[in-house]
Amino acid sequence: MTNRSFDAIVIGSGIAGLRAAVEIAARGGRVAILTKDGATDSSSDKAQGGMAAVLSDDDEVALHYQDTLRAGDGLCHEAAVQVLVEEGPGRALELIDWGARFDREGNGLALAREGAHSKRRIIRARGDSTGSEIVRTLVARAREEDGIALLPRMFSIDLVMSGGSCAGLLALDERSLETVTLAGPAVVLATGGAGQVYRETTNPPQATGDGIAMAYRAGAEVMDLEFVQFHPTALCLRGAPRFLLSEAMRGEGGHLVNAAGERFMERLDPAGDLASRDIVARGIVAEMRATGHACVFLDMGGIDPGEVRRRFPTIASTCARYGLDIGRDRIPVAPCAHYTMGGVKTDLWGRTSIPGLYAAGEVACTGVHGANRLASNSLLEGLVFGARAGQAVLRDRRSPPRPARPAADLAGILAIDPAAAGPAVTALREVMWGKVGIIRDGRSLEGAIRSILELERGLMPRPVSRSGLEARNLLFVGRLIAESALRRRESRGAHFREDFPEREPGRGRHSVIAPGAPAPDLPRLPVPEAF
Repeated sequence: MTNRSFDAIVIGSGIAGLRAAVEIAARGGRVAILTKDGATDSSSDKAQGGMAAVLSDDDEVALHYQDTLRAGDGLCHEAAVQVLVEEGPGRALELIDWGARFDREGNGLALAREGAHSKRRIIRARGDSTGSEIVRTLVARAREEDGIALLPRMFSIDLVMSGGSCAGLLALDERSLETVTLAGPAVVLATGGAGQVYRETTNPPQATGDGIAMAYRAGAEVMDLEFVQFHPTALCLRGAPRFLLSEAMRGEGGHLVNAAGERFMERLDPAGDLASRDIVARGIVAEMRATGHACVFLDMGGIDPGEVRRRFPTIASTCARYGLDIGRDRIPVAPCAHYTMGGVKTDLWGRTSIPGLYAAGEVACTGVHGANRLASNSLLEGLVFGARAGQAVLRDRRSPPRPARPAADLAGILAIDPAAAGPAVTALREVMWGKVGIIRDGRSLEGAIRSILELERGLMPRPVSRSGLEARNLLFVGRLIAESALRRRESRGAHFREDFPEREPGRGRHSVIAPGAPAPDLPRLPVPEAF
């Protein structure tokens, strides 16, 4: 077993992780960035639509703030939203200073509008490759810092603890198949979401909930995991991946229609096709049920076909591979799991309930998204709170940890046999899609929890492997999502229960689960005053 020491260890090379690492290294810290695959293999790199930030004289920070609160359906942590919208423009301009090439119109930035935004404030790159451009910029910036070591193909197994504090990480080096212990007084989780718990998802294969699972096993609190955002429009075609069709397509004038070519969203919400994502996703499901069809359609008719292809080149080329012309054809779409609003509970600086452990980006939960994320706030979240987590690491400046051990003994880790991992994960995804999906009820949620527990009990420990470790994490996080959804006996934002269809009056309460606490039958817990 190899041992190495750093001032900070960042797990994940998406926007939040890269921005945190740059912040720490720019002030003299020695930082390791671990990534399961390559430096650009992340959900951030795949983000299409853009990044929301107030960069126009026609817009106001106060409007962005109100739009975010409205989408969050009474559950946003208002101080977190204030941080996001006030610091966001500065972080976006910083990216431009570092070389980010955002699309321009005339002398200014090209600004788009997406669902639930009151103004055109979405900046983009190469039409629909915004995430890729931001990641490219941050990777280049990170490589300018001598103190950053980028460690690819390094799978994080578990956190290392010492005296109740996080003191490092146990990892599997997939190149050598050796376990590696990385020591450091600060670990930043930036592992992204957990979309792979669902059968239908827009998330890349790396989104297996590793950070949430590791943090919870080490004793950290998690929050609001019942709020999983289902993107309304993913390509729904036999044999094709569930490729995301950006909400910006509707922002530019596209419409949702049923199999008969009829628009239906206007019947459900005054904002029609540009309603918030939870409303549009449920509207599509209702229309699919009513018509008996497996999808609805995105129609860009009425817009110049050539302009549509130029505006969305990545989407156009992907659809073309499956015989679809986005400028002329109606594109079959259906909702897919897309974003985890909940995650590891943090303060406004990325600090978790464990000293020395920080989290930023999709793996974290500051409460900024509430019950439903406003479109294009996620890339901004990664920038703003990634930088803040880096600043907190520097401010806290903890002493090097004492000799420590993994949160779970290596010999006792439930690393599933690779031969068993595939069937277990396939079964989990079916359970989650069928019982913990867009529309839920208590009986289905209870059944999902029982099914997941049976899957966990049916697996035997084997030598450590990536597929086994990912399966273990997926099962664990899937159960936490189902338990959180069973606790919340109301419908709010992305969480809709047919047996409790109404939203409880007043401001919502966050659901916090602490390790060791009895889970499904407890009432929801309010956020502490110190939150």
